[in-house]
Amino acid sequence: MDQIHKFGKPNLPRNPCDAGGEVHTNHRRRNSSPRNPNSPNQNSAHRVLDRSQGMVKASTGGRIPTSLRNPAASNFFFRSPTPLSLSLLIFLCGLSIFLFLLYSTEVFDEDQQNGTFPTNQHEDVASDLQSQQAIFKTPDDGPWDAPFSNGLNQCIKPTMKYKGVHESKHYLTVRTNGGLNQMRTGIADMVAVARMMNATLMIPQLDKRSYWKDSSVFSDIFDENHFVQSLVDDVRVVKELPDELENAPRARKHFSSWSGLSYYEEMTQLWKEYKVIHVAKSDSRVANNDLPLDIQRLRCRALYHALRFSPPIENLGKRLVERLRSRGGRYIALHLRYEKDMLAFTGCTYGLSSTESNELKALREMTNHWKIKKLNSTEQRNAGLCPLTPKEVGIFLSALGYPPSTLIYVAAGEIYGGQSRLTDLKSRFPNLVFKVESVASEEELRAFSSHASQTAALDYIISVESDVFMSSYSGNMARAVEGHRRFLCHRKTITPDRKGLVLVFDKLESGQLEEGSSLSAIVEKMHKNRRGAPRERMGPPPGIKGRARFRYEESFYANPYPECICRSKS
Repeated sequence: MDQIHKFGKPNLPRNPCDAGGEVHTNHRRRNSSPRNPNSPNQNSAHRVLDRSQGMVKASTGGRIPTSLRNPAASNFFFRSPTPLSLSLLIFLCGLSIFLFLLYSTEVFDEDQQNGTFPTNQHEDVASDLQSQQAIFKTPDDGPWDAPFSNGLNQCIKPTMKYKGVHESKHYLTVRTNGGLNQMRTGIADMVAVARMMNATLMIPQLDKRSYWKDSSVFSDIFDENHFVQSLVDDVRVVKELPDELENAPRARKHFSSWSGLSYYEEMTQLWKEYKVIHVAKSDSRVANNDLPLDIQRLRCRALYHALRFSPPIENLGKRLVERLRSRGGRYIALHLRYEKDMLAFTGCTYGLSSTESNELKALREMTNHWKIKKLNSTEQRNAGLCPLTPKEVGIFLSALGYPPSTLIYVAAGEIYGGQSRLTDLKSRFPNLVFKVESVASEEELRAFSSHASQTAALDYIISVESDVFMSSYSGNMARAVEGHRRFLCHRKTITPDRKGLVLVFDKLESGQLEEGSSLSAIVEKMHKNRRGAPRERMGPPPGIKGRARFRYEESFYANPYPECICRSKS
């Protein structure tokens, strides 16, 4: 089998997105995109020649050589060239190319010096997707093929202005919070914070107190030595504090959410009084946009290379992917969000009995940290704020053209209502594999029992390596997997238009629409631009201003383009 797990490699021998016009992922192979005669990249030779002449003019004190500017001299090129004229022509062409490349490098360096990549604040998300679609051609090649990467590559190497690690006697200790993917992105943020504050980072403590109550330590889930070594040129990472600082006073700090470089430079004032700062919460501490390019690329190196899973998790994850492929060659990974706490939190009770609805309502009212107690289920669903039901997922995938024989791996918690809630989905797709327990043996899972974050890591590996990934609702895992798959050559990732699908499902329910070609045409058109094709990260919706915009803009980790994905090969 080809290399299955492509993340967790500090120095990839080959960029998986740079394959000579072809993309190779696992057992799949696809030909390169056909040449587009209307592409803006065509006829580039003429533009290069025009610019080259401008360069020659600049290099000759404002004068263009007679052979290039005098019409009478044009006859020179139609006579048999003498050795001297041929040498002159070769010299001028070479000089033009050299000056062009030098000019391009200076422009690129100037962009780096500016220090930020502006993210468009689109006034209309739909029109932005349409405009980007015109740039990134994504032919519709069927339900399985991934969108074309359009020549984009992973770009995570530091720029030429990036400096090595400075000696620091200041330390950051971190307590992460949330589930696996919330902790992973939080750790990547803390690596960036340590860099911005010129601090030594201590191996983060994992969350043991939240809903999952997982007692795992860092080395149980991640390859600790690899983490330290991978970041040796970026941030100094240690496993424990020096003895003299064990009992030293510490500044306990809750850094502000979505903060930028200037904020963390201001926070360095704390070093005047403290040698150690303890960060009590790690998630969403760094802004999505308007950060120096090198900081953004460091976040990608930390998340996709340094935070490699521990060998036991990596090895079992690879075996499970191989096992799934042996059953059908390719598979869909479905992140099915239909757990009791999810439905209670969102206030979504569509399709549930009155008894179940009342149970969810009571749970929401009893959960203290859920601030909103009264939610209208119908309004939530119509606004696209509810997860798709298992039945709706089945209708949706069928309409997209996936046959009943499709193998579907379900990454999910305990489904509310039990296995009976999956009846409709199973009737459409009998090859339903529910969680790792259906793929791994009891012996293989014994070491991971009672460790929710470790089994979640197995789900993550299977999801990243799937032929198609889809989530029935947005969340930390869905965003993390989507971003990672974009980073790995834009593997096919379907994002259902939950708001738009409500109208479709209601028409099916009322008999105004029937399953078949008409339904497929509607669903296909609705999701033409929602399959993981290359596009720039989105800003907040129209009308959202102030700090509230940070909450609604697209997450950096859901789409690291353009900072970590670009057309160069760096």
